[in-house]
This record gives sequence, structure tokens and C-alpha cells, in this order.
Amino acid sequence: MKKNGASIIIESLIQNGVNTVFGYPGGANIPIYDALYGHQGIRHILTRHEQGAIHAADGFARATGKLGVVFATSGPGATNLVTGLANAYMDSVPLVAITGQVPTHMIGNDSFQEADIYGITVPITKYNYLVKDVSKMGQIMAEAIHIATTGRPGPVLIDVPKDIQDMSAVYGKYDVRLPSYKPNVKGNTMQINEAIKAIDTARRPVIYAGGGIITSSAVKELVSLSRKGNIPVVLTLMALGSMPSEEDLNLGMVGMHGTKYANLAVRECDLLIAVGARFDDRVTGNPDNFAQDAKIIHIDIDPAEIGKIKQVEIPIVGDAKTVLGIIAEKVKSQPRKEWVEKIKKYKKDYPLKYKHSDKKVIKPQQVIEAVNDVIDGDAIFVTDVGQHQMWAAQYLKLKESRTFISSGGLGTMGFGFPASIGAVIGRPDKTVINITGDGSFQMTIQEMATAAHYKLPIKVVLINNGFLGMVRQWQQLFLGKRYSYTDLGESPDFVKIAEGYGVKGIKIEKPDEVKPAIEKALKHDGMVLLDFRVEREENVMPMIPAGGSIETIME
Repeated sequence: MKKNGASIIIESLIQNGVNTVFGYPGGANIPIYDALYGHQGIRHILTRHEQGAIHAADGFARATGKLGVVFATSGPGATNLVTGLANAYMDSVPLVAITGQVPTHMIGNDSFQEADIYGITVPITKYNYLVKDVSKMGQIMAEAIHIATTGRPGPVLIDVPKDIQDMSAVYGKYDVRLPSYKPNVKGNTMQINEAIKAIDTARRPVIYAGGGIITSSAVKELVSLSRKGNIPVVLTLMALGSMPSEEDLNLGMVGMHGTKYANLAVRECDLLIAVGARFDDRVTGNPDNFAQDAKIIHIDIDPAEIGKIKQVEIPIVGDAKTVLGIIAEKVKSQPRKEWVEKIKKYKKDYPLKYKHSDKKVIKPQQVIEAVNDVIDGDAIFVTDVGQHQMWAAQYLKLKESRTFISSGGLGTMGFGFPASIGAVIGRPDKTVINITGDGSFQMTIQEMATAAHYKLPIKVVLINNGFLGMVRQWQQLFLGKRYSYTDLGESPDFVKIAEGYGVKGIKIEKPDEVKPAIEKALKHDGMVLLDFRVEREENVMPMIPAGGSIETIME
């Protein structure tokens, strides 16, 4: 059957199980939107900015484990996707971006709304295409979806000139044959056996779990290995939720703003089992001092990550779920009483703490704790980037995976609210709470119109301190309080802004108003913005300075 390029795109998505797309139309992708008009197979969410669309697609993918898809037009529409592509690339999120392009005969002529999005996105996509032949449209769609969702997931961009969207070709079913692309899933048997032997003989092992645990759905295997071997687990930001917060052997986040006991465990371990983690500098500080006395096993689907930052004794290229499943089944059950008791003592001696306020000023940590009290872990939490992100990572109680969504590698302010839109579209059965700061929220604030239009019941917890808080914290601690352009001045009236978009807003200024306000928001059917006016110069602690180690921790 013959179809035009635009219809082939739509039918390919449906054939691959895609039923939700986020996007923004423009002159160069009109045929795609025309093919979408009245179509019953795909729900399209119209955001108010292309950046909002791609972050929403990203949030949808992280919350559901499905492919995120975004449409944008050429030129500025396409370049507005760049931050979102880099964000998805850094955090290994499966995503396909389909951009319109000027007609093929006009490419390279500086035509109206022309930009070389193919060239621009080469370093921030897993793969990308510029379609020049409509007869290859179906095959390219099949390949792109396969590449985005397999191996180490990542974003793929397909740039489609407008004339290709209008031309017709035969459309059928396509087999994906990519001889140079064969992710190794199983792992090498000899190396897995060597890892099992190392775990069995270790006295003080620690599992260092990264986002790959959630991506590969290896949560069950992680918990099984930890419990069977009595092995403490430290988590990266991307792995939060992969082990219940209340699990005794879960030490929470490790690294710059991780718990002190997680960092102590890594310092003192004799075996570090890194799984789906990439030794990010926010975790390791000085890599030479990170787990410096430990033998290291590194399990990762991406061979490029192994040995990139830390020397590894036992490298295993493979899928976390597959490899951990074998290891968890074959390792010996061990009590490791002395090691476990030491970890328990560290957790007791060095808990997360902050100085509680008097009755006049709200502490941001108090807000997160109140969210815990009210919601009891039964929600999807989506954060922006900054101090509030770290307080959320430290204090939120999580029960399951895919319930903590945050921009890790790129640290994208403005990510959280549109990602919340994607999360609630993908998981309407869950309460979705966006924890944000006044700096981050204002970067994509226009997406309140999207939430209002689609009647999305997102609850926004705005930690409002009137500062670009994390930068201010660094200026205070390392530059003698020289607050150079981090004071945002008097806050706008967020309640009135919310009401202008047709959204309920509540301002909270006293500590005893915090919990009742959250309860009230949860009872409201639609979106609510909670503007918490908090202590302006509260810091995120503990903190290991950049490039430092546990010996330099600030509390």
C-alpha cells in the first residue's frame, strides 16, 4: 500500500505501540500534522513550547518505561529541542524526535526557518537521520525506534524535509538489520563467574547502583542480591527508587550531597559492585579517592563506560537485569554480621539532619518531610534542578522504581514541570508531584497552560527562596558570600500567575501551614501550585566539595 511520508511516520509509530506524542506544529511539519488530524490511534499533547514538549516526552518515558516521542518543525522549532535531546542523552532516556525540515532542494540555501539540526545534534543523540528518500522512511522509522529503545537507551532524531513528507512510497513491515549495532545483553560467563567468586570472598562489599537498574527493570534482582549477601546498596540520583527507602541495607544517595553513611561505606568497602552507573563526578569527587581500597566489578550495557573513569578489575558488558539475575542466584548467602553492624552504626551516628526553625520560618526540608507524611510514598515525584532537587533526593521516602524523576547528567533547570506533564499523561493512576524552585519553575512556567488545558492534576511544590539557591550556596561557602547575580529579588505573585492560567494557587508562609496546605492540594481535583516561602539562605548538607572526598565533607 502506498502512503505519503507523513502517513508512514504516523503508521510506523502505531505499529510500534506508540499512542502518545508531544509536540508543536510549524510550517515545515504541516503534512505530519495533517496526517495526524482526526487520527484515532495517537493522542497528541500540544505544549506551549518545543522545550516543554521534549521534556514532557522524556518524563513520559521515564515514568512508563515506554518510548517518548516528540514532533517539532524546522529551524527554531528543532533547535528548541536541543536541550531536551542532550538531557535525554545524558540520562539514557528512550526518545524519538521527529523534526520537519525545509524541502530537499532548499537545504543549504539559508532558507526560511532552516537549521542543520542533523549536524547540530550529532554529539547529543544516540543516532540521527536526515531522510532524503521517501522509500526509506518506513525502514528508518523502524531502525530509529529499535536504536532508541535497545542496548543503552537514548534519543534518536529523524529530520524529514517537507517534500519527503508529501511524497508517496510503498509502506509495509520492516525487519531491523543493523550488523554494526548488536548490544551485548548476556555478559561473559567467565567474567560473571569471576564476579561471583569475588563477592563470595569479600568481607565488606557494597553495591553501587545507577540508573541502569531502573532502565533494565533489574530492581528485583538488585534487592535479591543485597538481601542474600547482606550487601549494603548506595544509589546514584538516577537510581533513587530502585530500592525501597525503608530497606535496612539501602544507604540512599552517594556522592556530593549523599548521606554520610553511604560515602563512608564506599570509602571502607573492599569490593564495589557498580551496576548501570557511570562514576559521575558528582558521585566520585576525586576518582582516585573513590572506593580507593576496593576491587571493582563494573556491569554495564555500554562498553564505553567501563574503565572510562575508574580502573576496573572485573568488567562485565551486559544487561543489568540479566547479569544481576545470574549473580544473585549463584552467590552464597552470607550474614556479614560485622560489616552490617558497622553500617547500622553509621546510619545511627550520621543521620540526615537540619536545624529546625522557630515557628516563624519554613525550612525547605520540613516541606519535603510533610510531603512524606501526607503522601506516604504513593506518588511519582518529578524535580527540577537545584537545592530543592537535592533536598528531595535526600528526604523523600520512595517505595518503588520510576517514582523519582529528575535531570541528572545535564542538570536542566526547567525540566521538572513539563516532565511532570509527561508523567501524569503516562501514569494517570498515580499522583504526580513536581518539586521545584522559583528559578527552575520560571524557565518553563508557560506549560501551566498545557496542564490547565488538559486538566492535569499535577501538584507543584514550589520551594521559593528568592535565590538561585545552589549557586548562592557555593558563593557563600567558597567565595565569601559574594552573591553575584543569584538574588532573584522580590518573587512574583505565583498565586496570581497560577490563577491567570486557570490553576489553583496557595501561598504558604508559616511552618504550621505546611502540612494542611499539602493535604488541601491533594484533595483538589485539578492542578495546584503551592508556593512555600522558605528560609532564604538554607544550605544543602552534607556536602563534599567538588573534587573532594569523604575526608573533606561539610556538615
